[in-house]
Amino acid sequence: MSSTLDQGAEMSLLHIQNLHLSMHSFEGDAHVLNGVELKIEKGQIWGLAGETGCGKSITGLSISRLVNTPPARYLDGQILFNGRDVLKLKESDMRQLRGREIGMIFQDPTTNLNPVLRVGEQIADVAYEIGRIAPEILGLTATARASQRKKAAQKLGVDMLERVGIANAAQRARDYPHQFSGGMRQRVLIAMALVGQPKLLIADEPTTALDVTLQAQVLKLLSELVSSSGTAVLMITHNLGAVAQICSHVAVMYAGHVVESGLTQEVLSHPQHPYTRALIAALPKPGIQRGTLSTLPGRVPNLIDPPPGCRFAPRCAQASHECTLAVPALVGKSDTHRIACVHVQPEVFA
Repeated sequence: MSSTLDQGAEMSLLHIQNLHLSMHSFEGDAHVLNGVELKIEKGQIWGLAGETGCGKSITGLSISRLVNTPPARYLDGQILFNGRDVLKLKESDMRQLRGREIGMIFQDPTTNLNPVLRVGEQIADVAYEIGRIAPEILGLTATARASQRKKAAQKLGVDMLERVGIANAAQRARDYPHQFSGGMRQRVLIAMALVGQPKLLIADEPTTALDVTLQAQVLKLLSELVSSSGTAVLMITHNLGAVAQICSHVAVMYAGHVVESGLTQEVLSHPQHPYTRALIAALPKPGIQRGTLSTLPGRVPNLIDPPPGCRFAPRCAQASHECTLAVPALVGKSDTHRIACVHVQPEVFA
């Protein structure tokens, strides 16, 4: 595994380099991540898009090192956060990063909130634990007593509920998760993820199961919170509309590999990879006639026995014999737009 840090890696908040991960199962080993490359700077909002089974969520979990090993095994690569490879850190060091440096909004608020604990208590618990590592988050010093931390954590829990737009926060903090709507529970998860003022926020499908109005509210909230704090965001989503709405950059994943990445406007307006073009073509448009919606034939391949070379080749209308020879590297005409396709032949970027 490479240990040399280039200048760009040192400057980046997060730099995932050539990340390979396999997952053991009864059927065999699945090569789930296949050379993932991603670089995120402070204040950027990245969308990580693709079909189900493309490796988006496991990439996000890997950053916080929440993937169990075994059954997972990292074969190669680095995940550099502020220049430190999280794959080499001790678990005690990772506990200091989680919540404080790296926040996580998990996919389903229904299953990620404890139904028997009050909402305010759950946020306060997170704040209390972070306050042990960074008492300044609670407005205290390192010599503060446990009772002082508990009181400050409870107050911060209410403040966070207000910050994410929940009215009557002091009263609602005493309610249980079932007394909140789906959109309100998602706001609670956002509050929990931001309580430690993290430098990086990973949002895994933050608008899942929300109607269009609530989706817009949650995305607007995320955008406002990020712009006010300078937090970087990695938003994992199937929704290219959400990417277009708030993301500055986007990376498109297919079968464990980033096939296209760059500025959102550039990628969505001028997609170069056949997979990206297929995803955009499948978006419903106003006035479309019944039965004319574009679809992508086939499915994401079985990663226990993936196709040789480019994993998208079996579904690609442009595929040639050359596509089956090797996994294509990310290339592009500039360092703001990269494409992993053998039919793109400009300069290769490190």
